[in-house]
Amino acid sequence: MSRRIYLDCNSSTALDARVLEVLIQELKEEEGNPSSIHFHGQQCRRKLDESRQIIARFLGVRPNEIIFTSGGTEGACLLLNGVMQHFTTGHIITSSVEHSCVFETVKDLEKKGYQASFLPVGSLGAVEPHAVKEALRPDTRLITLMAVNNETGVKTDIESIAAIAQQAHIPFVVDGVALLGKESFNIPQGVSAIFFSGHKIHAPKGIGFSVCKQTLKMNPLCTGGTQEFGRRAGTENLPGIIALAQAISILANEQEMITSYLSARRNQLEEGVMARLEGVIVNGDGQRVSNTTNLSFVGVDGESLLMNLDLEGISVSHGSACSSGALEPSRILLNMGLPLPRANSSIRFSVGRHTTEEDIVRAVDGIVRVVERLRKKGY
Repeated sequence: MSRRIYLDCNSSTALDARVLEVLIQELKEEEGNPSSIHFHGQQCRRKLDESRQIIARFLGVRPNEIIFTSGGTEGACLLLNGVMQHFTTGHIITSSVEHSCVFETVKDLEKKGYQASFLPVGSLGAVEPHAVKEALRPDTRLITLMAVNNETGVKTDIESIAAIAQQAHIPFVVDGVALLGKESFNIPQGVSAIFFSGHKIHAPKGIGFSVCKQTLKMNPLCTGGTQEFGRRAGTENLPGIIALAQAISILANEQEMITSYLSARRNQLEEGVMARLEGVIVNGDGQRVSNTTNLSFVGVDGESLLMNLDLEGISVSHGSACSSGALEPSRILLNMGLPLPRANSSIRFSVGRHTTEEDIVRAVDGIVRVVERLRKKGY
């Protein structure tokens, strides 16, 4: 039996063998708490500090700006709630195509009395800077947007929006989850905080981090301890943090090569499918990161396509893993203005470092075979 083909790397990635090695070693050795003052505790503290320095150096920030979390969802909740708790009222600017961890958190803040503007994006797939500038109000307290859309791979012009936020003296929180590991980037000066997730870059699940400027006023989501510079209480997940630092070290050494490889595999898939099938549309007109393509197959139901591809041994997604269990059209694609039938016929393909040329050849064959069969049956 041939191995299954995994094309859902925006949902999660496999552990890199080098990351797994340091994770297992730390799980074997770990003894002590980084907050303890005895020998074992201080050994843990040294490893924690070294890991923080590796990540800070990679991103060009200060070590005390790195806050370790459990992942992207906690990062969003920590930063958005933490900032807005400083105000009894106020206005938030976000978009209609954010990941649910931001979208639903802002919705919850609305229930608490804050006001929000969910900016439209159109077929581009990303908020344009002028729309952010036009949405500013005297009581705007926060701007929060994604750097890269997790469903389409479309990039937001974070640099221009950061300049707008900085000029207006408004905190700007960025969702960087779908950006990290895809290409090199710099964090613009006007970004107040940006959050990331480990399991999207071949590190373990359950570990992530936020880069948070010391000047950003925010309350901690978890209290009860002074860990993470008083911004995130609780004993640190040291094995996860060490594994995360190893994953970041790999990016520091190999990012250019990784980006080139991901782009080649994504293009191989996209071009291969579109050369052999009619009625295939790429969703998202904006610039994209290297690994993602969102395709609509005219006349085919996306859920039927997803399930039939799964039976063919090809794992793909109908949208975000946080919501793809629901048999509903993508909120993101609908908010881009796609007609319901086109949104319903969409599939997200996201390749990774372990995706081979042979995987793509087999995947294209499988996709063509399934789409032709479903179209013939009227599915």
